[in-house]
Amino acid sequence: MKCGFVTILGRPNVGKSTLLNQILGQKIVITTDKAQTTRKRIKGILTDDKGQIIFVDTPGVHRPLNKLGEFLLDEAKVAVPDADLILFLVDGSEPAGKGDKWIAENILKESKVPVILVMNKVDKVKNQQKIEENLISYKLLFDENVPVVRVSAKTGRNKDTLLSNILKKLPEGEKLYPDDVVTEESMRSVAEEIIREKVLLNTQDEIPHSVAIKVDRYEEKEDIDRIYAVIYCEQKSQKGILIGKGGLLLKKIGTEARIELEEIADKKVYLALEVKVEKDWRKKDNILKNFGYKSEEG
Repeated sequence: MKCGFVTILGRPNVGKSTLLNQILGQKIVITTDKAQTTRKRIKGILTDDKGQIIFVDTPGVHRPLNKLGEFLLDEAKVAVPDADLILFLVDGSEPAGKGDKWIAENILKESKVPVILVMNKVDKVKNQQKIEENLISYKLLFDENVPVVRVSAKTGRNKDTLLSNILKKLPEGEKLYPDDVVTEESMRSVAEEIIREKVLLNTQDEIPHSVAIKVDRYEEKEDIDRIYAVIYCEQKSQKGILIGKGGLLLKKIGTEARIELEEIADKKVYLALEVKVEKDWRKKDNILKNFGYKSEEG
């Protein structure tokens, strides 16, 4: 039986979380079209009769602009050395860019972990020659012949081919998790992420990046879960936008989050949300740690 850790690495918005959800056949990671949707490493576990693959989804790699950005980059970097395999996910609808080159030169070339180049979004391009040109631009980032798999994270196209290639690269070993475990995430953590996703989907401009969610209380009972959470932003003006006229936007965010949490928990959920201002929290180490953005070193 095969068993090993597979880190999914790439620039923001190339489809890492979408691919993981597609592989697992269920949503364990939030997805939006906004950069920095994924802020922490999240494990997704696929178990079948051939083996167990522990995927590690990582934040999109980009140049950090603040302490939060530094944390996101560290989250991606620390997931590399312990991996048995790296999926370098790229947007195959366009040629390799500066971000892809930076990842290849600063993270992948320093690592001895084998890599599979996964070209996503190739179904967006009708011109086959264009896809081949894009592929060459990515392969030039590597010294050796890197294996390539073309996929559509959205539709699941070539998912089985990718899994077959992954299993070939993984070591023999016993399963590390029970068959029915799909993620290590707690319901408290899931709730924070689901609420943040609904904020991202309902807001624009700088607000999605300026928001952090903290569940203050999670009371779990047989017939109902009661969740008390705070949406933190950086400015008073952002607080006004998040609450909305007559509290309508906050109510919409809460309703959408509650409905999804009820599906996950398979019971009724009471969700209480409030909005607070924590000025410049993305630049402050102590606040980042309080919000759960804490590096392994600190």
